[in-house]
Amino acid sequence: MTKSIIIASKNKGKVREFEQMFESRGYIVKSLLDYDEIPDIAETGVTFEENAKIKAETLANILNEMVIADDSGLVVDALDGRPGVYSARYAGEDKSDQANLKKVLEEMIDVPAEDRTARFVCMIAVAEPNQKTFSVQGACEGVITREPVGKNGFGYDPIMHIPSYNKTMAELNSTEKNKISHRARALEALMKIWS
Repeated sequence: MTKSIIIASKNKGKVREFEQMFESRGYIVKSLLDYDEIPDIAETGVTFEENAKIKAETLANILNEMVIADDSGLVVDALDGRPGVYSARYAGEDKSDQANLKKVLEEMIDVPAEDRTARFVCMIAVAEPNQKTFSVQGACEGVITREPVGKNGFGYDPIMHIPSYNKTMAELNSTEKNKISHRARALEALMKIWS
């Protein structure tokens, strides 16, 4: 029997990553792109975990099904953790990837190489009607580049250099990325709970 799972996102890049990771485990993945009538859910939390839980619980109650939601973003040490929960709309409400990474690079123009440490953080929440929501976290450490490099991925991938590969996230192919990404690591933690 094929299992289906609903991902609480309309972000095509994020949905594609979840599809690649879940389909190999025998799941059919649906997302909010499959549900036109679902309104956007306000992410009013101050942490990744709060936002993930808000999305997962709200949608689980609307759809009466299990929902997985993630909230993720870039945490830059030299920027006191920004953009953090505001990663998607860091440069404004229109959620432009290019504008967001440009803003980070501009804010870090005078930051020396040794202080450019950062990490992608992903918090996944799983909610079902009448069940307690649980969450898991994954992170991927890196260094912020001086300019965008690479064409793959989305979001801040072109400015996140991964020392172990000597490449940015945007230079990794999907197989490489899905081994080390913050989302892959959060999913790994989730599968340990489910196994």
